[in-house]
This record gives sequence, C-alpha cells and structure tokens, in this order.
Amino acid sequence: MIDELLNEIKRIHFIGIGGSGMCPLAEILHSKGYILTGSDNNESDTLNRIKNLGIKVYMGHSADNIQDAQMIIYTAAIMQDNPELNAAIEMRIPTFERSKLFGAISRKYGNTIGISGTHGKTTTTAMIVHTLLSAGLDPSCVIGGKLTDINANGRVGSGDLFVCEACEFKDTFLDLSPRCAVILNIDEDHLDYFKTFDNLRHSFTKFANLAQTVIFNYDDEDVHLALQNVKVKELISFGFNDGADYQVKNLAYHHGAFPEFDIYFNKEFLLHLTLNVTGKHNALNAAAAVATCVYAGADINEIKKGIESFKGAGRRFETLYDKNGIRIADDYAHHPAELEVTIDAAMALGYKRFWAVFQPFTYSRTALLFDDFVRVLSKADRCVMTEIMGSREVNTYNIYTSQLAEKIPNSVWFNTFEEVADYLYKNVEKGDFVMTMGCGDVYKIAKLLIKKYESE
Repeated sequence: MIDELLNEIKRIHFIGIGGSGMCPLAEILHSKGYILTGSDNNESDTLNRIKNLGIKVYMGHSADNIQDAQMIIYTAAIMQDNPELNAAIEMRIPTFERSKLFGAISRKYGNTIGISGTHGKTTTTAMIVHTLLSAGLDPSCVIGGKLTDINANGRVGSGDLFVCEACEFKDTFLDLSPRCAVILNIDEDHLDYFKTFDNLRHSFTKFANLAQTVIFNYDDEDVHLALQNVKVKELISFGFNDGADYQVKNLAYHHGAFPEFDIYFNKEFLLHLTLNVTGKHNALNAAAAVATCVYAGADINEIKKGIESFKGAGRRFETLYDKNGIRIADDYAHHPAELEVTIDAAMALGYKRFWAVFQPFTYSRTALLFDDFVRVLSKADRCVMTEIMGSREVNTYNIYTSQLAEKIPNSVWFNTFEEVADYLYKNVEKGDFVMTMGCGDVYKIAKLLIKKYESE
C-alpha cells in the first residue's frame, strides 16, 4: 500500500524526524521532490542537517503540525499517546512506521544491498560505503552509525545503488527488498521478540529469500543452517575457513591489534590488506566488504585503497580523547559477543589497564545472557557499570546491575552517570585506556569525564 501511495502524494510529515534512522530517509525523499515537514523534541546534529535542507521542523509535538500532511511516518520510539499520531488516526491520514517507508525506498533503487547480522552491521556497512565512495561510485545509503567521510549516517547518491543496514529486530529487515543480502553472522539476541533461536534463524532465511544474491559468512554454522532452504540465484561466501570464496589467510597484527592479511578468491591471491580498525572480527568484516564491493562493480585496486583508509564508524571503537597518557573511547557493543571482541582488541593495544565502562541494555538481554556478560566483562582490568537501561521493557526479570557486580572481579556500579565519571576521574591513571560501552546513552559518561580533564 505505501508504495502505491508514494506515487500519488507529495506531502509527508515525519514524527521524530531528527532520529538517526529517520533523517536519511527524509533526505532521500526530499531529493526525490517530496514536500516534507517534521517534528522532534530534541535539538541534534541530525535535526540541524534536516533544517539545513529547508525542511520545516516543529519543536515539540502538536496536532496542528500535521494539518497539510498526506502521509505520516513515525519512529517506533514515540509513545502511542503521541498527539500527532492520534490526530492522524482521527483524520484518517495514512500512517506508517519507519520500517515500512524504509522498505518502499529500497524498492526505488535497482540495486539495493542490505547488510544484516547480529553483530558488525554498522561497521561493515560504513566500510562498504566508504570504499564505494573511494572507488568513485556514488551510492545512496542508510547506516546505523555516523560515517566520518560524510559526517552523517546517510547520503543521497545519483545512481541506482543503495547500501543499507538491515536490522533483524522485530523482523524489520523483512520490509526491505534487497537485490543482494549480506549475512555477517547469526547469534542469540532479541529473544524477547523471537522467543527461540530457531525463530531468529528462520527470519534470516526469509531475509535471504528476498534477494537474488546472498553474500554470507562461511564460518558461521547458524548462517549455513539459515541458508539450507534458500532459493537464490547466487551464493557468495567469505571467511577464514577453506571453502570460502573470499578467504582470509596469513592473518597477523600490526601495532598489537590491527589486522593485516591476504584475501584469496577461489584459492587465488586477490589482495593484501592492512586495516586501520582493530580486532580479528574486522578482518572478517573486511572480507565481507571486499566481496560486496566486487559485486557492486568497484575496481579491486580501489577496493584495497578504500578499505585500508577506513578508520571506523561513529561509536565503534571511536577515540574521543587521547592526552596526557590517558585514552578515552566509546563503542556501541552491548551483546556479550560484541563486548568480547571489543575488549580483546582494546587489551591487545598494551595499555597499563583497560577500563570497561558498561551500561547494560534491556532487562531481558541482561537476564538471558547473564553468565556470558559476567565472563566477558571479567576480562577487563577494571569494570564500572551503570544501572540497566530498560528502554521499552518492564523489569519483570528482577535483574539488577548489582547482581553482575557481585560476580565480576574488580567491578563497581553506580546509579548516575555523574557518579561514574567522578569515580573514573579519581581512579584512572596515566597509561590507562577507558572505554564507554553500550547502545544507550553511556557515551555521555565519556563526555563528562573528558570535561573534567579539560577543565584542569
């Protein structure tokens, strides 16, 4: 229905237009001639980006904001009693959640590439977009984090190529229509929605079946299980193991944690890569990026230049401060598997002590993966935690950060960000590496700590 409606109407209102997932979709529609308005409660860089395009933005939500709209797009983060959403329903203006518009936009491009997986989507999508831009292609894109090249998490290109992050949460990636589906990995997550791991795997099967080409992680057994019954024209694999089409070989590290390796295609040497992002997992992400960029038509020498010049996406091992012998960084890791590769990479850099500053996200994830969180966070030299950010959930699990702290050596926890920043300021020493970690607003602790150092 939304596809047909987009062909008939011109005036669209976005509720929560400043959101990182809403902004790039609004930019794409604006470039295609739609007349947009939007509303939001908070000023932000993304909101300023929207305003600079000449799009009318209302601060705060009111029924008066939607009077001329022919379609309403809303973010899943808004409350169901939102006055604009309720007014739209009363006025019988068609309303759609963001993922439905995302899917419709994916069908406006002839070559949509969707990057999926439980971990690594944002980094790999950003790496691919950076490399395609470096290679002279002009993709449109929607990325889950900020790409430094464009100082945004989306852009509008001139061609038929659309690269987007495809998230499995609540099956929203099934609204997309990719010509090429990339599957990086499948791990236990969002089981509050999927209920069982089999259900999660089956959703990836559905996603793969939407595409003509699937580029997949050859090393991941659950990806293989998900692909058993897919009916696609082309399967392309990447991985460390023999049998992968794009195989990572001769892995070594420079400066302690930065991968350096060869990639072989069909057992023939293809190229050597020296990365500027840390961790073994990024060697695998780079192999996925090579396969995807070759599929998209980029020259192999330009692919090498692009991947080697990539320095990460926003909130992915992002250094925010590095002065007077103290380094402070921020990372989006919030699942034990993501935390583990990030902590391993950080500790391999050789600092005196590594401080993991972690904000658990959702009660269900913390409870269901409790033992994994304990094991992984125990790897850090010091662990400082906040109370759990419940987000959309009620704490029916009776789970608290104090329970994690009881099991993790050298750990403490606090209720407020100010308390965490004060503790770090008093205890971090020269030679230490501090990283805030989590998918909520834990990055604010890093900013508070940096402010303390800069006011000395």
